[in-house]
Amino acid sequence: MPSSDPEKFDSMLLAMAQQHEGGVPDMLDTIFSFLARKTDFFTGGEKGAAEKLILGKFRGHEAEARATEDKKKKEREESEARRKSRQEQLKKKQEEDEKKRQEFFSGQSSSSTAQVPKVVELTDEEAEKLQKELDEKKKSSVAPPSKEKEALEEIVGGEDKKKDEDDEEEDPKEKGKLKPNAGNGCDLPNYRWTQTLSEIELRVPVAAPFAIRSRDVLVNIQKRHLTVGLKGQTPIIDGDLPHEVKLEESTWLLEDNATVIVNMEKVNKMEWWCRLVTTDAEISTRKINPEPSKLSDLDGDTRGLVEKMMYDQRQRELGLPTSDEAKKQDTIRKFMEQHPEMDFSKCKFN
Repeated sequence: MPSSDPEKFDSMLLAMAQQHEGGVPDMLDTIFSFLARKTDFFTGGEKGAAEKLILGKFRGHEAEARATEDKKKKEREESEARRKSRQEQLKKKQEEDEKKRQEFFSGQSSSSTAQVPKVVELTDEEAEKLQKELDEKKKSSVAPPSKEKEALEEIVGGEDKKKDEDDEEEDPKEKGKLKPNAGNGCDLPNYRWTQTLSEIELRVPVAAPFAIRSRDVLVNIQKRHLTVGLKGQTPIIDGDLPHEVKLEESTWLLEDNATVIVNMEKVNKMEWWCRLVTTDAEISTRKINPEPSKLSDLDGDTRGLVEKMMYDQRQRELGLPTSDEAKKQDTIRKFMEQHPEMDFSKCKFN
């Protein structure tokens, strides 16, 4: 009966095989020598019985070994066939994409007539109409803010809706300006941009009848100019920036072969941009409401300046002196207290 565990003696046989420099022939010679010297394997039965037993075992294991090898060979062939099939499909797909790419950029194919969207400059009337539509959609989809959120917005200097409307009526410069999106930027027909005090993030969808790659995209970031689009096509964005950006800290990437994301760091980290490029409609920077949590992301000096600006703004709204004015008044008061002999009744302090 064969052993229930065919690998039971593998470690012993492997150790034995390692000591036979001549390989399998030497190992078989040792085994048969052992059977001849220590057992009656060759003489215990009829003549030819030992040979018959050996050949029976040999043919049984030979058949098993060949079946296993044939199975492995078949699996290798099937795996190789699948690999070649995948390669052919990938090559075919790449050739089709390359053909479409060449036709798209050369303009010779009638199937590639889809044009890349262009920048549309909104008039004041169009901007006002777009803002009304956005406001109506927001009213129907966004729940009214909680009292806690309204109080928090007041703390960081945010203005409520009624005050914004009153300011617009009093200030004609605010009339027709778009309301900032949730990221303090603007959602335009061909792209969307958001901002913090330190950086700008731009998302530009790109369309083509093939899978877009980074090599197909044209992004040129300059200190005061930005170009974004597909090579050989009319740029989606090609305009002057309203303020300078740091070139060494500005980057871009292609997301999901469909959207170009551009990140630009502002040179002046103490101002909000009213538009991305000078041809865009303006947003009202007075309606920008930075998240309170963002203040904690700023460095100490920048955070101090922001908090000072917010405090001074609230003081001016209440008709009270700003921090600089209060400091100046405090200095004058201390000077007067230190010099009671002097008459300050005719002095005018600005």
